[in-house]
Amino acid sequence: MTTVIGHLRTARWLAEFGLPVLPLREGKLPFGNCSACTSSKTAGPCRCGDRPNMKFAGPCRCPAPCHGWAAATTDPAVLTSRAWARSWQQAGAVAYHPGGGGFTVVDLDNPDAVTWAHQTLPATRTVPTTRGEHWIYRGATQSANGVRPGVDIKSLTVYARWYGPGTGNMTTLPDAVRALVVKEETTPALRGEVDSSSPARATWDRSVATGCRHNDTFVRTGLTRGLARIAACPEEGAGSTAYGVARFLAKQHTTCPGPCGLESIERQIIDAAVAVGVPEAYAERAVTRGFDAVAVRAS
Repeated sequence: MTTVIGHLRTARWLAEFGLPVLPLREGKLPFGNCSACTSSKTAGPCRCGDRPNMKFAGPCRCPAPCHGWAAATTDPAVLTSRAWARSWQQAGAVAYHPGGGGFTVVDLDNPDAVTWAHQTLPATRTVPTTRGEHWIYRGATQSANGVRPGVDIKSLTVYARWYGPGTGNMTTLPDAVRALVVKEETTPALRGEVDSSSPARATWDRSVATGCRHNDTFVRTGLTRGLARIAACPEEGAGSTAYGVARFLAKQHTTCPGPCGLESIERQIIDAAVAVGVPEAYAERAVTRGFDAVAVRAS
């Protein structure tokens, strides 16, 4: 019972800081779906929004902790509800949704991976795990497993086990981590076309944005949130969302004397739309029109 109380206390503490949490059973696995959410593809839409494969963004609407990362919440009323009580009684650990809190976890599963991180990545908040370390950065991105031997990227549409607060100052998600995810992403095959790797991703650079009124953090935060919105549309609406993201980002710079260098992030928005099935030509038109819809001195 002491362990149960400890897990719930930890979860509530994390939720107070805006980090969505959920219980894990023994083996670091989420609890199975409740009866109302089981086999929803054959039995019709379920109360959680019909996301049996956890591919869609947004909170799970089922009152039970179903669908893994999608069930993660910061609502104390949900965490202490009767529907979650049994799971807490059987919980072996606490998990959190990094992307939901605006973070990315570089999961290093062995000593070689840890050595690689020390040699390659900027220092940040570090948390020891049972097999290696979690390096936590500020900023969300796509998730990907096996980006290199012993390295997983945990952010959007995934959960991470809570091992403790760790040590060190948390820094902004570096381009080196984003590049690892890009290498793993491929364009979905459409009607017989061959999958192809996404092109190298351009980055926003203050050196070319000499007339921009905004700092690096402002631009990157807006871009990260925009890419997450596009990634949340795997079934439909990604093209129009990409247009909206481009238009919104451009609108933030209407008072800048320019240039703002926004063309350097245009490719990232296009790639995000292509990654969820939008034809590349359509994505390019949508993003271009989004930027053109706002009078901004982008270049």
